[in-house]
Amino acid sequence: MAAASVFGRRYGLLAALSLLVIVGFALSPPVTVFSKTHAIGYAICHQIPGRTFHIDGVPLPLCARCTGIYLGFLAGLLGMLALHRQYAIDLPPTWILATLVMFIGVMAFDGINSFLEFVPSIPQLYASQNWLRLVTGTLHGLAISVIFYPVVSISVWHPDLTQPAAIIETGREFAAFLAAGGVAVLAVLWQNPLLLYPLAILSTLGVLIILTMINTIIVLVITRREALARTWQDVLVPVTMALAISFLLIGGMDWLRAAITRAANLPF
Repeated sequence: MAAASVFGRRYGLLAALSLLVIVGFALSPPVTVFSKTHAIGYAICHQIPGRTFHIDGVPLPLCARCTGIYLGFLAGLLGMLALHRQYAIDLPPTWILATLVMFIGVMAFDGINSFLEFVPSIPQLYASQNWLRLVTGTLHGLAISVIFYPVVSISVWHPDLTQPAAIIETGREFAAFLAAGGVAVLAVLWQNPLLLYPLAILSTLGVLIILTMINTIIVLVITRREALARTWQDVLVPVTMALAISFLLIGGMDWLRAAITRAANLPF
């Protein structure tokens, strides 16, 4: 009992420290929401202007490919919730899974071809286009959301809650997921000024969500609380801790990138 009490106090202290980290990130410069999205993007994306969509002359916080990846990931999670598959633990049928793996391969292929633009001695197979980076990134994000979420579900939810079901079970459901990704693509390609802030916020929200999911699994394993949650309230503290870790990682990567950029005199 004494050991459990000590662990409970330490767990509560970690939760309080996590809240301080989250508040600290929110209040630290840059202070505007749009500037925060660019700070998050700076940690994980090259943000090269020529490979980034601009809306009303203002660049999005993530390049075209990263915008697609994280909007696609977010669209996949929303699709999962719409289908009430938040407790699902199985992978999709073989043909859907194979298609999702193909999406990942297609983005990798297009990414390699895009990189060849920086290697003059090796010609590109085709001209790089931002719309293609966006599309392949979105398909990749959808694939990752469907393949990765069952790992999250197994790690978080009590076995009494988990369902022996796949995130996507039928071709009709798969088509709905692709349609959600298509909406994300069209929203970016439309480049309507009214969508600047929503797209900036949603794309970087995708970054925070995937980082926090990964960190939640790590927190649960370290604290030996994996597969115990029966309600959303049960995961509130682990998720808070994971979000704080995500902000610390972003801050650290921002600092490291800035230091390397200055030291090497890089253009981005």
